[in-house]
Amino acid sequence: MSNYTKSTNFATKDNLSAGNALKRVKGAEIDDEFNSLATAIATKANSNNTALTGVPVAPTASASTNSTQIATTAYTTTAVAASATTAAQINGHAYPVGSVYTSVVATNPATLLGVGVWTAFGAGKVMLGAGGGYTAGDTGGATTDSHALTTAEIPAHSHSITQRGIQGATYDFQEAITGQSGGSTITINTANTGGGGLHTHDIMQPYIVVYIWKRAS
Repeated sequence: MSNYTKSTNFATKDNLSAGNALKRVKGAEIDDEFNSLATAIATKANSNNTALTGVPVAPTASASTNSTQIATTAYTTTAVAASATTAAQINGHAYPVGSVYTSVVATNPATLLGVGVWTAFGAGKVMLGAGGGYTAGDTGGATTDSHALTTAEIPAHSHSITQRGIQGATYDFQEAITGQSGGSTITINTANTGGGGLHTHDIMQPYIVVYIWKRAS
């Protein structure tokens, strides 16, 4: 791309005397000027829909520039670097302090996410949504897989014994057992069934074990 530079100053010829040979405008001078103009024009870009070739250059704007000025590669590189968000920054927003992270991999989330201090959380416990009388951070429930029912926890129930009479006579239940009428009372205990003593009940829901971490800072 070249610029046009005038070779002949035609205006100075006007001040020359009529007999001065330099006052005349020569055809060669005109050709030289037109050729220079043609070369300069041919190497200039059009103002509309220009396809630039080579490596055109332009001044680089400052980082705070907000205008229609052309952005050079130097400006773009600087601007992108200044506004780039790292993976750790993204993870930091996705997992703020207090977040819980679960995984089947034992690696500390600080290593995986590149942000925060994480501590093991809720070992041997399942998580329960806050609300409905439960406050975040509360703990409760049984600490074992099974629970021995107490008498108060056993549903109310009764046992029946079939009364059998003695042939040819009428006796009440007590008489049928003791073989006598008007005798003293007697206590009858039914036989035990099952494992004896208090019976345990499995209180664990179906589960799968994972690693749970909480972001502390």
